[in-house]
Amino acid sequence: MKSVTDKKQIRKQLLSIAATSLLMLIAVYVKAQDGNAGINEANTKVRSYFASGTNLMYAVGAIVGLIGAVKVYQKWNSGDHDTGKVAAAWFGSCVFLVIVATVIRSFFGV
Repeated sequence: MKSVTDKKQIRKQLLSIAATSLLMLIAVYVKAQDGNAGINEANTKVRSYFASGTNLMYAVGAIVGLIGAVKVYQKWNSGDHDTGKVAAAWFGSCVFLVIVATVIRSFFGV
């Protein structure tokens, strides 16, 4: 037979294990809530920056368009034969920037 002190020790150990398990579960639950809050906060911040990023892409497209227009004008004035190819390349890059910004905005619903 087990003595009373052995039973008390076993009870203390079980109680200690149960308390530790409970504290670990609470810690995991609290960490999960912080993780969810962090993900939601990151989502809101990225969405708030997206409008600025899209406007920046439009501005870069406008600058590229101006630079391209000057380059094409220079080639045209000098009489180069590949003026059409250069014009198409610069125009295509501007259109690409605008389309990418617009498609990303509508695809992600931002």
